[in-house]
Amino acid sequence: MSDFSKNEVLLSVRNIEIQFQKGKNFFKAIDDVSFDIYRGETFSLVGESGSGKTTIGRAIVRINPLSKGHIFYKGKEISGKISKDEDREVIRNIQMIFQDPAASLNERATVDYIISEGLYNFKLYSNEEERLEKVRNALTSVGLLPEHMTRYPHEFSGGQRQRIGIARSIIMEPEFIVADEPISALDVSIRAQVLNLLKDFQNKRGLTYLFIAHDLSVVRFISDRIAVIHKGKIVELAETEELFRHPIHPYTKSLLSAIPLPDPILEKEKVLFVYDAAREHDYSKESPTFQELANGHFVLANSEEFARYKKEYSLIEKKLSTK
Repeated sequence: MSDFSKNEVLLSVRNIEIQFQKGKNFFKAIDDVSFDIYRGETFSLVGESGSGKTTIGRAIVRINPLSKGHIFYKGKEISGKISKDEDREVIRNIQMIFQDPAASLNERATVDYIISEGLYNFKLYSNEEERLEKVRNALTSVGLLPEHMTRYPHEFSGGQRQRIGIARSIIMEPEFIVADEPISALDVSIRAQVLNLLKDFQNKRGLTYLFIAHDLSVVRFISDRIAVIHKGKIVELAETEELFRHPIHPYTKSLLSAIPLPDPILEKEKVLFVYDAAREHDYSKESPTFQELANGHFVLANSEEFARYKKEYSLIEKKLSTK
């Protein structure tokens, strides 16, 4: 795990709501979401497709506007209307690695131009020689070769294209990267290489990540803390090993039960937990709120549920302490 400072909040998301309009109807994609990301950590957002993970990531890089709430970066608000200089600072310091490496790269541009685009826009080089040197260094740092500069994206494999996307992000020397399912489109054999690459950059450059994924087994390897999101609401948030030891919310339990086991006998005997919100929750009398269950472990619950979760948590603690 990264040695991150809990004293310094780099990015803060406060009570954000994001709506999309279709005709006269509005769809609330994100509903009252709040969290902090500390400098140097990897904070993961996990949930099934359509839960709102990417929507939050795109709001942080100012692609999706907020209908309510605020996003702060280093204490300054970056959501809503900001000055042109502030907008440029956000673009420079917060980069995004996109999910689909094929769709996010311009097929008509060379690798040299793709990686250099940020350098051109922000004039981050003094002469052509320095620009080329920066591109060569970015390529070699992600495991590609300088001679790849003159090639086009279609000439590369999916894993290589994702490396080009990573090089395009890191050449800007950002402080914060939103990694939107950066390995989901890759072969299993390539995934570990890309994850190791991201961890290596974090250790060397002190990067902070928002890592978006739907697979809890993947985020366990890379994350310091995990927030579980379901239908636009964060239902549980805790440090990585704490979440795996003490999953409390039924939706978190359902995600964990879906992780394949390496032992075929155990996998065959495993019982899948299917989450049914209507069966699990009764919010007719009292709506749920995000409450702290233990040190840094939060769960979405009303008063009745919270008392039950607290009791369950204590039983798990007792059971683990006797082992």
